[in-house]
Amino acid sequence: MSNSWPDLDVLELFVAVVDSGSLGAGARKVGMAQPNASRAVALLEARLKTSLLHRTPRGSAPTEVGVQLAEQARILLDAAQRFSAWEQSGVGRQVEELRVGASMTIAETLLPAWLSRLRTLVPRVRVDVKVGNSEEILQQVQQGALQLGFVETPYLPQQLNTLLVQQDALRIVVGPHHPWAERSTPVSLAELAATPLVLRESGSGTREALTELLSGWPLAEPAQVLSSNSAVRVAAASGAGPPALSELAVHAQLASGELLSVPFQGQGVARPLSAVWGGPRRLNGLAAQLVDIARAQS
Repeated sequence: MSNSWPDLDVLELFVAVVDSGSLGAGARKVGMAQPNASRAVALLEARLKTSLLHRTPRGSAPTEVGVQLAEQARILLDAAQRFSAWEQSGVGRQVEELRVGASMTIAETLLPAWLSRLRTLVPRVRVDVKVGNSEEILQQVQQGALQLGFVETPYLPQQLNTLLVQQDALRIVVGPHHPWAERSTPVSLAELAATPLVLRESGSGTREALTELLSGWPLAEPAQVLSSNSAVRVAAASGAGPPALSELAVHAQLASGELLSVPFQGQGVARPLSAVWGGPRRLNGLAAQLVDIARAQS
């Protein structure tokens, strides 16, 4: 092996520094002590015989050569990640395991297809799935109980690595006999906030997205608080009140006419569906493959 080949760990560190704007933050992302990170970047600059970072009291920004290096490093790191995933999924190895969690909407509508594709690519795989609301999944990823999580909340902890995999939107829906069923003018945010809604439980990404949408408006007491999308849909269809649900969660019911979509201010505002994980910023193995599948099927 050539001694002149680049050090992937150092390149991963440099990309993390560029992304975070700080040598300290970049070092933390890749799990490296800051003094070691400083030495690694200095050696990289010596190797390339040029300065790669502008260092200021506010942080570190890449030089023109640093920008080019980060761009090329991303290509090399992506290729290395794909090679690692291929190597770890070789035929004849032991059954591989992955502990993954997903918030309710993602688990009901997207994750089954993602896992089916993963099993096609890696037949000898066992995936343990935990389903909960976004808050529960984030906690278990932070505690190390899950290797990977998929959540739908806009509020993501800074100490976790995050990657947007898809986008969704909130829908306000009602049953065919609700007074809003024939409504053509959008419901204002003030009216929406003042209406007793059927809501998901606290900690749900859907609930948090609605709270963010209505921030600044006093909220009425909810008509009902339920812990699953299916229960919310049943309540809405029976006339309990309008809920805010993920577009993914009501697609089939809107298509059948069981539920009707109500226009409202802010309709179409995207809500993120994100992958989250702890440890090094660069994913490897099954977790990396599953995230790639999730992004490809958006």
